[in-house]
Amino acid sequence: QVQLVESGGGLVQPGGSLRLSCSTSGFTLDYYTIGWFRQAPGKEREGISCIMGSSDKAYYSDSVKGRFSNSRDNAKNTVYLQMNSLKPDDTAIYTCAARTVGCGTPWEHGAFTYWGLGTQVTVSS
Repeated sequence: QVQLVESGGGLVQPGGSLRLSCSTSGFTLDYYTIGWFRQAPGKEREGISCIMGSSDKAYYSDSVKGRFSNSRDNAKNTVYLQMNSLKPDDTAIYTCAARTVGCGTPWEHGAFTYWGLGTQVTVSS
Protein backbone atom coordinates (compact mmCIF):
# COMPACT_ATOMS: atom_id res chain seq x y z
CA GLN A 1 0.00 0.00 0.00
CA VAL A 2 1.46 3.31 -1.08
CA GLN A 3 1.66 5.95 1.63
CA LEU A 4 3.16 9.42 1.89
CA VAL A 5 3.14 11.04 5.31
CA GLU A 6 4.24 14.61 5.89
CA SER A 7 5.61 15.85 9.20
CA GLY A 8 7.55 18.78 10.62
CA GLY A 9 4.97 21.51 10.25
CA GLY A 10 4.14 23.95 13.01
CA LEU A 11 4.16 27.56 14.09
CA VAL A 12 7.24 29.63 13.35
CA GLN A 13 8.04 33.32 13.49
CA PRO A 14 8.79 35.30 10.32
CA GLY A 15 12.38 34.78 9.31
CA GLY A 16 12.49 31.38 10.94
CA SER A 17 13.05 27.92 9.48
CA LEU A 18 11.32 24.58 9.38
CA ARG A 19 12.18 21.25 7.82
CA LEU A 20 9.35 19.18 6.48
CA SER A 21 9.66 15.45 5.93
CA CYS A 22 7.78 13.28 3.48
CA SER A 23 8.05 9.67 4.62
CA THR A 24 7.11 7.17 1.94
CA SER A 25 6.25 3.47 1.87
CA GLY A 26 4.86 0.93 -0.55
CA PHE A 27 7.12 1.86 -3.45
CA THR A 28 10.80 2.25 -4.30
CA LEU A 29 11.58 5.91 -3.82
CA ASP A 30 14.58 5.79 -6.17
CA TYR A 31 12.22 5.49 -9.13
CA TYR A 32 9.82 8.22 -8.17
CA THR A 33 9.72 11.96 -8.56
CA ILE A 34 8.47 13.83 -5.49
CA GLY A 35 6.62 17.11 -5.65
CA TRP A 36 5.80 19.54 -2.88
CA PHE A 37 2.64 21.58 -2.98
CA ARG A 38 0.96 24.03 -0.68
CA GLN A 39 -2.49 25.49 -0.34
CA ALA A 40 -3.38 28.52 1.70
CA PRO A 41 -6.95 29.26 2.81
CA GLY A 42 -8.95 30.70 -0.08
CA LYS A 43 -6.16 30.14 -2.58
CA GLU A 44 -5.45 27.56 -5.24
CA ARG A 45 -2.93 24.81 -4.68
CA GLU A 46 0.57 25.89 -5.66
CA GLY A 47 3.38 23.62 -6.79
CA ILE A 48 6.57 24.76 -5.08
CA SER A 49 9.21 22.11 -5.71
CA CYS A 50 9.95 18.96 -7.64
CA ILE A 51 12.85 16.58 -7.10
CA MET A 52 13.95 13.84 -9.43
CA GLY A 53 14.27 10.27 -8.21
CA SER A 54 17.52 9.36 -9.87
CA SER A 55 19.57 12.54 -9.96
CA ASP A 56 18.45 14.66 -6.98
CA LYS A 57 17.99 17.55 -9.35
CA ALA A 58 15.36 19.87 -7.91
CA TYR A 59 13.17 22.60 -9.32
CA TYR A 60 11.49 25.43 -7.48
CA SER A 61 8.72 27.93 -8.00
CA ASP A 62 9.72 31.58 -8.08
CA SER A 63 7.90 32.11 -4.80
CA VAL A 64 10.30 29.87 -2.85
CA LYS A 65 13.47 29.83 -4.96
CA GLY A 66 16.51 30.72 -2.90
CA ARG A 67 14.70 30.08 0.41
CA PHE A 68 13.57 26.46 0.18
CA SER A 69 15.70 23.41 -0.52
CA ASN A 70 14.47 19.97 -1.52
CA SER A 71 16.52 16.86 -0.77
CA ARG A 72 16.01 13.14 -0.48
CA ASP A 73 17.39 10.15 1.37
CA ASN A 74 16.28 7.14 -0.60
CA ALA A 75 17.76 4.76 1.96
CA LYS A 76 15.33 6.21 4.50
CA ASN A 77 12.49 6.51 1.99
CA THR A 78 12.20 10.15 2.93
CA VAL A 79 12.23 13.48 1.15
CA TYR A 80 12.92 16.73 2.98
CA LEU A 81 11.90 20.30 2.34
CA GLN A 82 14.11 22.77 4.19
CA MET A 83 12.33 26.10 4.46
CA ASN A 84 14.31 29.17 5.46
CA SER A 85 13.49 32.87 5.73
CA LEU A 86 9.85 32.04 6.16
CA LYS A 87 7.25 34.73 5.55
CA PRO A 88 3.61 35.01 6.61
CA ASP A 89 2.68 34.35 2.97
CA ASP A 90 4.21 30.88 3.35
CA THR A 91 1.40 29.92 5.71
CA ALA A 92 -0.39 26.95 4.15
CA ILE A 93 -0.94 23.22 4.26
CA TYR A 94 2.09 21.55 2.68
CA THR A 95 1.66 18.27 0.88
CA CYS A 96 4.03 15.89 -0.89
CA ALA A 97 3.14 13.78 -3.89
CA ALA A 98 4.79 11.08 -5.99
CA ARG A 99 4.86 10.03 -9.62
CA THR A 100 7.14 8.10 -11.95
CA VAL A 101 7.36 10.86 -14.55
CA GLY A 102 10.28 13.23 -14.05
CA CYS A 103 10.27 16.95 -13.33
CA GLY A 104 10.95 17.72 -16.96
CA THR A 105 7.28 17.11 -17.62
CA PRO A 106 5.15 19.95 -16.20
CA TRP A 107 4.65 19.33 -12.51
CA GLU A 108 3.42 22.60 -11.06
CA HIS A 109 -0.26 21.85 -11.56
CA GLY A 110 -0.27 18.61 -9.63
CA ALA A 111 -0.20 15.76 -12.16
CA PHE A 112 0.94 13.27 -9.53
CA THR A 113 -0.27 9.78 -8.75
CA TYR A 114 0.05 9.49 -4.99
CA TRP A 115 -0.57 12.16 -2.36
CA GLY A 116 -0.07 12.65 1.35
CA LEU A 117 -2.57 14.34 3.62
CA GLY A 118 -0.46 17.39 4.38
CA THR A 119 1.03 19.25 7.33
CA GLN A 120 0.16 22.75 8.47
CA VAL A 121 2.79 25.48 8.42
CA THR A 122 1.92 28.76 10.09
CA VAL A 123 4.26 31.74 9.94
CA SER A 124 3.24 34.38 12.42
CA SER A 125 4.64 36.57 15.15
